[in-house]
Amino acid sequence: MANIAWIGLGHMGGPMSANLVAAGHAVRGVDPMSEAREAAASRGVAVVDSVAEAVAGADAVFTSLPRSEHVREVYAGDGGVWATAPAGVLLLDTSTVDVETSRWCHEESARRGFRFVDSPVSGGIAGAAAGSLTFMLGGDADATADARELVEPMAGHVFELGGPTLGIAAKLANNLMLFVSLLGVAEGAALADSLGLDPKRFFEVASVSSGESWPLRLWYPAPGVVETSPANRNYDATFTTALAEKDLSFAVDAGTTAGLPMPASRVALEQFERLIAEGFGGKDCSLIAKFATADGGVPGFTPPAA
Repeated sequence: MANIAWIGLGHMGGPMSANLVAAGHAVRGVDPMSEAREAAASRGVAVVDSVAEAVAGADAVFTSLPRSEHVREVYAGDGGVWATAPAGVLLLDTSTVDVETSRWCHEESARRGFRFVDSPVSGGIAGAAAGSLTFMLGGDADATADARELVEPMAGHVFELGGPTLGIAAKLANNLMLFVSLLGVAEGAALADSLGLDPKRFFEVASVSSGESWPLRLWYPAPGVVETSPANRNYDATFTTALAEKDLSFAVDAGTTAGLPMPASRVALEQFERLIAEGFGGKDCSLIAKFATADGGVPGFTPPAA
């Protein structure tokens, strides 16, 4: 079994690291938030106070962080991973970052004598807890092969996709599809409702027809239709609007660099930006359903009192 350092014990990193503990690995973790530290400790993670303590003697170092700037700081900052980790250790970043940050991680890790694998995941908080995430691995073949063995206790599916940044490329393209599909689900649900269809009956039709999709199955925007829908819980987040806006902005930027027009993605991005401007960045991203209705209201959502 491996000695593993885990940096970032939040909604994803906490349960992911716990699954490594359950698989028999020794995991030392670090996080600035006391709630995250306490939850990780209760799951068997040895919580320490610094990156340097976490990575001492580690065979592998995982990072699970909110944004690109956090990844850059944790790797390159004073007392960060590159300054304190053992030479040659395997580094895996499960965060969703922009392509340039991932490329920088690969290049700078190699320059310093480390192996790096971009290792983003799909499946959300529920998948992290259940150990059923999809891992998308990008890097040199020997590094991704070693990474595969480490991530399997956290995974339902593992894909070795080729060279550096191809893991994050798959994650951004996949999330782009998710968010554009979400827009279609929102508009289709609003149209069905406006034409007098019962939401449960229409869901039954769409779920076995050409409208079927992941957001339809899990995020249908009406209470009482599917158990996992945020509409059942006043749109409390399973995937926040702020994170959706971040991921989609990275995808649109990558497409722009490639010369792609990406019109549907830009519409979805604009709607996430509107939600954030209205103060709903912490609500579930499926709340964009409010923009598909005639009056801006959506079943299952009660806005806070002004």
